[in-house]
Amino acid sequence: MNHPRVTIASVVEGEGEISALPVLLRRLMYEAHIWDADIQPPFLVDRGRLVRPGGLEAAVEAQARRVPADHPGGILVVIDADDDCPASLGPSLLARAEAARPDRRTAVVLANREFEAWFLASAPSLGGRAGLAEQLEVPANSETLRDCKGWLTHHRRDGVRYRPRVDQAALTDVIDLDLARANSSSFEKFCRDITYLVTGKRGE
Repeated sequence: MNHPRVTIASVVEGEGEISALPVLLRRLMYEAHIWDADIQPPFLVDRGRLVRPGGLEAAVEAQARRVPADHPGGILVVIDADDDCPASLGPSLLARAEAARPDRRTAVVLANREFEAWFLASAPSLGGRAGLAEQLEVPANSETLRDCKGWLTHHRRDGVRYRPRVDQAALTDVIDLDLARANSSSFEKFCRDITYLVTGKRGE
């Protein structure tokens, strides 16, 4: 008997996430022993447009057509929290997304403050990668630090700036997922939300 494939369509705000998010999703699928998930290419939408009334709803509507109603999976929205509070902006965006398409599972994750904060949360696993120093420690403020991209540039030893379109997917491919979960509450929520999209069960 053939089971329907897990299908995940996503909305992102950064060009680096276009290549990095599928890498991360596939790693989590493999971790869950799901080998044939259909990870759709992320849909890029400017953050300002997403947050404005009607912007998120239009993006979710467009992605809903890529997720069969009878398949496990759903629509994932990943944006940077920046200076917004994830605990307030996240639930309001999720409510809007679910209202737009109540017939699809939907998850909204705000990386606190930005996607690259998840790299800092697992910094020791990135030593020697993408020009970074061999020995790296998790900064005490990895989830509240401003300019995580600047932190990555500062800790490179090759004199090259961190470039999301070049480096983000490569670093995503090697981060220690358990370390990131342990040091980043927003990454831990991201993982729980992926489990929800696959199983339909929300974790605590």
